[in-house]
Amino acid sequence: MASDVSALQKDFQLQAQPDQDGLQWVQATPLAKEANLQVMRLGFRAQGAGVQLARLEMADAMGQRSLLVFERIETNPAGLGPAAFQFSPPSGTEVLRP
Repeated sequence: MASDVSALQKDFQLQAQPDQDGLQWVQATPLAKEANLQVMRLGFRAQGAGVQLARLEMADAMGQRSLLVFERIETNPAGLGPAAFQFSPPSGTEVLRP
């Protein structure tokens, strides 16, 4: 987790926010002035010995706001291997490659 935070700090200023709605909040503001993203708020819920992302609130440079709510998250579910991510285009589909 520490390396993840270090990677985030290269692109964002991170600031702890007051707890709200039973979640621990962090605000992430892009360091790049020309960023399309204006601000992001991440809400974390205590989960076992760690924390889990529960909400993600974003505001872009145009004032558009988005809210993502994460519920019923299963970490490393059984039977979810690489084969689950193989794409087979339907018959008759033309696949274009750059």
